[in-house]
Amino acid sequence: MFEKIKRRLKTPAVVSTFLAKAKANPQVQKGLQIGSTAYKKAAMFKMGTPILVLACLAMITLPMPPLLLDMLFSLNISLSMVVLLVAIYAKRPLDFGSFPTVLLLTTILRLSLNVASTRVILIHGQEGTAAAGHVIEAFGQVVMGGSYVVGIIVFSILMIINFVVVTKGAGRISEVTARFTLDAMPGKQMAIDADLNAGLINQEQAKERRQEVTREADFYGSMDGASKFVKGDAIAGLLILVINIVGGIIIGSLQHGLPLAECARIYTILTIGDGLVAQIPSLLLSVASAIIVTRQTNTEKEMGQQVTSELFAEPKTLYIVGAVLFVMGIVPGMPTFAFLSFAAIAFTIGKIISRHKKKLAADSKKSELKGEVLPAPEQKELSWDDVSEVDVVGLEVGYRLIPLVDKAQNGELLGRVKGVRKKLSQDLGFLIPPVHIRDNLDLGPNFYRITLMGVTFGEAEIQPERDMAINPGQVFGEINGLKTVDPAFGLEAVWIAKSDNDKALGLGYTVVDCATVIATHLSQILANNCAVLLGQEEVQNILDIVARTQPKLVNGLVPGVVSLGLLTKILQNLLNEGVPVRDMRTILETLVEYAPKSQDPEVLTAACRIGLRRLILQDICGGANLIPVITLAPDLEKVLHKSLETGGASGIGIEPGLADRLQKSLYEATATQEMQGEPAILLTSGILRSTLSRFVKNTIPGLRVLSYQEIPDDKQIKIVSVVGSGAPGQLERGA
Repeated sequence: MFEKIKRRLKTPAVVSTFLAKAKANPQVQKGLQIGSTAYKKAAMFKMGTPILVLACLAMITLPMPPLLLDMLFSLNISLSMVVLLVAIYAKRPLDFGSFPTVLLLTTILRLSLNVASTRVILIHGQEGTAAAGHVIEAFGQVVMGGSYVVGIIVFSILMIINFVVVTKGAGRISEVTARFTLDAMPGKQMAIDADLNAGLINQEQAKERRQEVTREADFYGSMDGASKFVKGDAIAGLLILVINIVGGIIIGSLQHGLPLAECARIYTILTIGDGLVAQIPSLLLSVASAIIVTRQTNTEKEMGQQVTSELFAEPKTLYIVGAVLFVMGIVPGMPTFAFLSFAAIAFTIGKIISRHKKKLAADSKKSELKGEVLPAPEQKELSWDDVSEVDVVGLEVGYRLIPLVDKAQNGELLGRVKGVRKKLSQDLGFLIPPVHIRDNLDLGPNFYRITLMGVTFGEAEIQPERDMAINPGQVFGEINGLKTVDPAFGLEAVWIAKSDNDKALGLGYTVVDCATVIATHLSQILANNCAVLLGQEEVQNILDIVARTQPKLVNGLVPGVVSLGLLTKILQNLLNEGVPVRDMRTILETLVEYAPKSQDPEVLTAACRIGLRRLILQDICGGANLIPVITLAPDLEKVLHKSLETGGASGIGIEPGLADRLQKSLYEATATQEMQGEPAILLTSGILRSTLSRFVKNTIPGLRVLSYQEIPDDKQIKIVSVVGSGAPGQLERGA
């Protein structure tokens, strides 16, 4: 081997010297021998199946000597016993996932042996009962007991047991299990996706679970077909029996001149022996197949342990059985010894189990008296694992909406939700938490509900068999359907049949499917409440990412100058005002400059807004140099400043009538800007900006409030409307 290595690598003298020393080392030689042996064994097992198939083909086409037939029949019986024992000791059906393939290969082997033995029986049967080997002769002699009728009856009974009882029952179980497994796949897949979205498992665990579900479905589907192999094998065995007997008698009497009785004796022995040698392995494999398909999918016990623990769990059962056997044993005419013996065995086993249970109870009581507490599996102590966490983002659906989240039924909602999370994460600058999707039987069948931190933020009813046609504001006619309201933006809409989509588009409607309706509603709720989704854990993750490229900036700020809690509050304020936190470098650099002077989150938020003013304007009006703005009249600003001095920063000092008129005027100005296709921006002083921003946030969502300091020097403003240009009591709007 070392010479081959040197020749192939063409090694220099130094490497050759090293190989020579390694060759002299006995440990290296032993390791190479072990590796070589393992490689040969692996290669042998890889070639096992092709060799078996070729051997079966050879047995069908080539004549086989009796000695080789004896060896192959013995191998067939041994292989069937191995398969049966593996099926018994498998804890789950998937532990023997190759069983359908093994069943096919063993069936082909058995049928090939039947063909080979039939050839030998019909060609050399006149030579005597040993013509087809001693295995066939022995099985035929022992079972027949000197009577042809007995042999045929015994063989028929074995055929009935195999074909009617075991194979038919196992086949029926395979069909039902395969059907139920396939029906349960959508629910299992949805549960895996829900756990993945909730963060309970990672991608690798989800992938492994999906593969297991797929393997389980493939296994039971294969078992449904593999059971037909055993059924066909039993029918083939019956036909081979008839062919061998009839054909043997004809060949022996006509071609070889044997007496009819001698022909019947020889060929019946050979045929019955051949059939038994084939049917016994077939029966073993049928039992193995029945055991596999009747095993529970999820269990950690072997079949023997499971059956024993369940059959002998209660001593009362054995006492009753023993009493019944005792009564039957003392009845005149009954086999007293047999019944009384088994009655005594039943009582003895029941007594042993009862003593064992009493001993366990006494030990438990004794431990309690000593102050020891034995663990009780049925009464597990409460722990933090029993406290369920609130889903950060949750989506609950009624049972008729389950197909929307089921990939097996071409459900598109999971993909849409993933797309919503990706888009918002890119726009806002932090990772949106996973959406935990689950079904809720308390909801109506067509309802869905969106929750944040366990609180309902939106719910609606949809029609899964229809599409929604939304009126964007100008359509050219009406369309038939169920009138409704778009849950995301409150626009008028109609649920229409899918066949009317083209008609609705022609009339100017915007047509979306149900998955898009839910995804859009979810996107709108997440965007409007994104500050709720940003916690200290998410902020720390953002800092870790920034620290990879700018470690000094992060380490010099947090936690020395700004605490993690204060930074989280500042970022939440920015998100509440519609400012993304993508530009963390600018935010952190601004805090480095202003945080030593003040720790007020409102002041630091205003400073960060000034640092992000170009980004804020770009999100509002793109790259335009001329910014249309709405302003407040000087007198009105003075009134509002005085209101802040009396009512605080919350603005509660504004007189209610003035607040109502201010809201109406700002709403009219915003509507005018939107009708002209321009953004609505209220420009005011830095003192009023945060108060007015909160004032219009929910009432006039299209209006953005900026301070004078947030307008870059290279931008020009155009005042399109002045609110409060008349007397403050009238609050007129001027252009």
